[in-house]
Amino acid sequence: MHRSNGNTAEIELLYRQHGSALLLFAIAITGERSRAQDVVHHVFLNLIEKGGLGRATDKKAYLFASVRNAALNEGKLRGRTVPLDCDSAWFDPPDRDFMGEQNLRRALCALPDDQREVIVLHIWGELTFSQISELLSISSNTAASRYRYALAKLRDSTFAKENSCANT
Repeated sequence: MHRSNGNTAEIELLYRQHGSALLLFAIAITGERSRAQDVVHHVFLNLIEKGGLGRATDKKAYLFASVRNAALNEGKLRGRTVPLDCDSAWFDPPDRDFMGEQNLRRALCALPDDQREVIVLHIWGELTFSQISELLSISSNTAASRYRYALAKLRDSTFAKENSCANT
């Protein structure tokens, strides 16, 4: 049963504000855009059915936690893992640099799962390391370290790519 009250407007606003970042995060977990879309939509449908976020104090962090849990549960139900498709569309910048976007996706795919998860949560999800630590059940220092390691790997990957292009 769907409740149509003032909470629906709030949920719609949250979807418009965070939907893209939540989808990117779900893609990072599921490895497949269509599965990720299903997960995000399922989370928001549940919120509408329940009438809102209840007493959640940090709504954005709550949404990311809900998407993470739903994606992990969906993966368990499937009983198998699907490799991350590095050529799936992660985001659509206004002036697309297709080559840069493809290089970024490949570099993100090359990161270990735990580092990719922190990068996506911090950059696209705009979560703090404290929020990430609660979401992933790790310390804030571990979240920050994973972020630093991931940035270094992305930097090295980008630098190596630029040098190989310059030498040709």
